[in-house]
Amino acid sequence: MTRIVIIGGGPGGYEAALVGAQLGAEVTVVDCDGLGGASVLTDCVPSKTLIATAEVMTTFDSSYEELGIIVADDTPHIEQAARVVGVDLGKVNRRVKRLALAQSHDITASVTRAGARVMRGRGRLEGLQAADGSRQVVVTAADGTEETLSADAVLIATGGHPREIRTRSPTASGS
Repeated sequence: MTRIVIIGGGPGGYEAALVGAQLGAEVTVVDCDGLGGASVLTDCVPSKTLIATAEVMTTFDSSYEELGIIVADDTPHIEQAARVVGVDLGKVNRRVKRLALAQSHDITASVTRAGARVMRGRGRLEGLQAADGSRQVVVTAADGTEETLSADAVLIATGGHPREIRTRSPTASGS
């Protein structure tokens, strides 16, 4: 049986785990934040939730009077034209986190149902490739404990970071 260790649980990592497990490999996914990666945990899901909140507020603010909805507030009479319809950002943030974690848990359940193992921690390659072609991956859990995994194939799926290109500062010219 082929042993595959995937370091990184974002879309590339968890999709590879699903395919590997479906093809009969012994698959372990190592991730420190939760499956789904930045897309689920910090980028797409949270952004869409914040955008949906903003859209509801915009629609409400532009149509509540026409729909006969009364907004009661404590705005002093002199500032009545500057009525405030607000959003509790603490509640919005808690909802964002809840939705992102729920999706991450769903992905984890799907991967484990397919037969892959999910480990919470950070993985690193250890030593050189063995004569049989295998590699050792050391997984360090949040509590500091370590486990060494032997793999016939290691997939590094830790995502990417945008490259920031330095811009040249305009040079002072005499003209």
